[in-house]
Amino acid sequence: MKGFGTDEQAIIDLLGSRSNKQRVPLLRTFKTAYGKDLIKDLHSELSGDFRKLVMAMLKTPAELDAYELNSAIKGAGTDEACLIEILSSRSNAEIKEITSVYKREYKKSLEDAISGDTSGHFRRLLISLAQGNRDERETVDIALAKQDAQALYAAGENKLGTDESKFNAILCARSKPHLRAVFHEYQQMCGRDIEKSIGREMSGDLESGMLAVGKTTHTHTQTHFPHLYKSGGAGTKDKTLIRIMVSRSEVDMLDIRQEYMKNYGKSLYTHISGDTSGDYKKLLLKLCGGSD
Repeated sequence: MKGFGTDEQAIIDLLGSRSNKQRVPLLRTFKTAYGKDLIKDLHSELSGDFRKLVMAMLKTPAELDAYELNSAIKGAGTDEACLIEILSSRSNAEIKEITSVYKREYKKSLEDAISGDTSGHFRRLLISLAQGNRDERETVDIALAKQDAQALYAAGENKLGTDESKFNAILCARSKPHLRAVFHEYQQMCGRDIEKSIGREMSGDLESGMLAVGKTTHTHTQTHFPHLYKSGGAGTKDKTLIRIMVSRSEVDMLDIRQEYMKNYGKSLYTHISGDTSGDYKKLLLKLCGGSD
């Protein structure tokens, strides 16, 4: 950054080849070495989506999630898809860290922020997820799984109207292996998979939220790759693209790439290459890691 102009390629090479745990301490080391704020310097040297991507890469995972949740809530309108994506796919420990960072950075609890910006059963679903109290045991009690499957059937398909709170209580509290068993029992019992039932019983944001929670029982990638696909095309939704590429690059990017290829018949790498440009594209492709 010194002198006239900026060596963007050096920034791409450095940030794109370091893990988050290596990138974040750069902020403190830079200040010690040069007495300057790296974030402020980069902010003034860079611009556009490339700058947004670099800023996202210099946050810890919890800081990025808290920032994205706050952006999704504040201002006119709410980015419901972002709230669903983050809250349905993070572990209890990650949720606890996000809520702590959120309180520190934005001076209010995440729960209060969600309450003030959403309503009805969708609000209840998000608040349940934001508690970070999901059972995370790997063991499955088949008798309880059958009982839960019957309770979901009684609350939905087998009832006039829908008891959304029953879906909420089971989907947000039970472990992922347990829910896989519940959904298997549900399919056996009524001949329809749970996602089809949710689609028939619910609509709008609540439907999207419940489906996302259901999908994370298969694999987190099922929550992320459809958002990546939707982030492409005319007027790329770069905010979504940046969030997912940065937050998943060291978690399950290989799985996401495989699922992407399987579902859309083209690689994520190719999609990003054709839909973005310049330094922004170069750094995104570093996060993607390779073509399939």
